Amino acid sequence: MTLRTLRLGWLLGGQRPWGRAALLALLTLAGLAGAQYAYTALNLAGRSTQAIVLYGAEYASQTTLSRLMTIGEGGGVAYVSAWGHLLLLPIDEDQQRATTDFNTVQLDAARSKARTATRVNGRLFLPLDTLAQGLGASYTPGSFTVQPPQLGNVSSLAGVKSDRVVFELNRSVPLREELIGGTLKLTLVGAAAQTRNYTTKGAFVPRVQVSRGSAGATVSLPLPAGSGYQLYTVQRPGGSRVVLDLGPGIALKVPALLAQLRRPLIVLDPAGLPSSGSSADVTLEVARNAAQLLTQAGWQVRLTRDTATRAGVPARSDLARQSDVFVSLDLGRFPNAARKGVTLYEAAGDSPQQIISAYRQAQSAPLVSSAVSDAAESRRLSNLLRGELKSEGLLAAQEAQPRLLLLGEAPHAALLLELGWPQNAADQQRLADSARNTQMATALARAVATYLTARANGGPS
Repeated sequence: MTLRTLRLGWLLGGQRPWGRAALLALLTLAGLAGAQYAYTALNLAGRSTQAIVLYGAEYASQTTLSRLMTIGEGGGVAYVSAWGHLLLLPIDEDQQRATTDFNTVQLDAARSKARTATRVNGRLFLPLDTLAQGLGASYTPGSFTVQPPQLGNVSSLAGVKSDRVVFELNRSVPLREELIGGTLKLTLVGAAAQTRNYTTKGAFVPRVQVSRGSAGATVSLPLPAGSGYQLYTVQRPGGSRVVLDLGPGIALKVPALLAQLRRPLIVLDPAGLPSSGSSADVTLEVARNAAQLLTQAGWQVRLTRDTATRAGVPARSDLARQSDVFVSLDLGRFPNAARKGVTLYEAAGDSPQQIISAYRQAQSAPLVSSAVSDAAESRRLSNLLRGELKSEGLLAAQEAQPRLLLLGEAPHAALLLELGWPQNAADQQRLADSARNTQMATALARAVATYLTARANGGPS
């Protein structure tokens, strides 16, 4: 019989009147001593909390860690998910064995020897050094730090029908992709990077440009004609890889919105009809000439009418909603108005279409700008057209007006081009001059083409 047994018998058998509560407390203390752990302070991603040191290894509870990562369990295994990583740690009920580093754990797709999960007083605890190894965090006793995402090495590999470019990050980040003209733009959201140009080994991806932006690291590279690309992420213990394959051996698959961006629709709306006693249909003449110039240059153009009869509002509204550029052409007709000259109008205030207004409030989301442009795009087009008109000797005023119905229906750049006032003698003479109207059509075509080209190339208009 051991000394501990004798003492326990003495306590239970009782030469001293121990109370039941005191006895249970004593037994609990004995159990804690057998578990070989002590509480310790932990800085967990900038917040002070508590951990335990169990047989010399630092562990934190599932409750403590849950604010940083998702933790579950099933079939005797703890599942840890964070920053794109998935860790599988067996739950070993033998605490001392769990804290040794010859246990097998799975960190993403790799198996490693490391400490594993265990239970203390029925609660699930996980080893901080193993979590840091699998999640790409920094760990020293008493401190578990999540490093901000950082783009590191960029490498490339040449293939027969496609090239591969690999971007190494210390942890996973969301990806955004945009195909603008012939340039593929990737945004590694939230990642820091050094601005740098890389020359690759490939035949189809000759160069890669990395720059820092407000949304994260931006990667730009040319997409050759006839080439497609595919993008995927590979999780690794302690980091993440973004893999880009690009070349003619891959079919080009882009969202319909991006396909539309590569072939935009220009809608010209000759709204003003000839005044009584006048045979000239000036707005239709200017719209036709501008459409012809744009079509010859390879742009897609639609007119809302091609006869002396005005199209109905529903049909014009439908075309406006499909447009990437919508320009309505009209004549000023207010009775007794002492007005003259050319004026460019933009819609002021929210669009009558709630969905357009909602999209404009979410411009930072991927592909939103392809569906609905920011309201400032109309002013950019207006400035371009004003400059082109000035080069033709025509000064145009600019105004923003509410209640311009069709302009509010258009999801992208939209203008009302008021060509002049028939009751003004000078305007009447100019509007009757076919050469001047050709100049106006040329200015309109140049402004629209310049605007769309700049938008397709991702630069300022």
